[in-house]
Amino acid sequence: MKASRDDSKAIANRRRFLKSMAAAGGVAAVAGSTTAVFAADRTVEEEPRSKAKKGYSETQHVRDYYAKAAF
Repeated sequence: MKASRDDSKAIANRRRFLKSMAAAGGVAAVAGSTTAVFAADRTVEEEPRSKAKKGYSETQHVRDYYAKAAF
């Protein structure tokens, strides 16, 4: 019976270890993704706004596509 108790302790310790590793992985993933989001927000704000014309413009590659697509 002594071996059975040791085995169950080992299994419990192994489960506890795996649970803690899964939790640590989840925390690391969340921390990494939030840092990327904050960094992306900063770069968008720092870009100067161009006064170029916005919206649809028909360029040569658009005309080529229309010709191939038979529009």
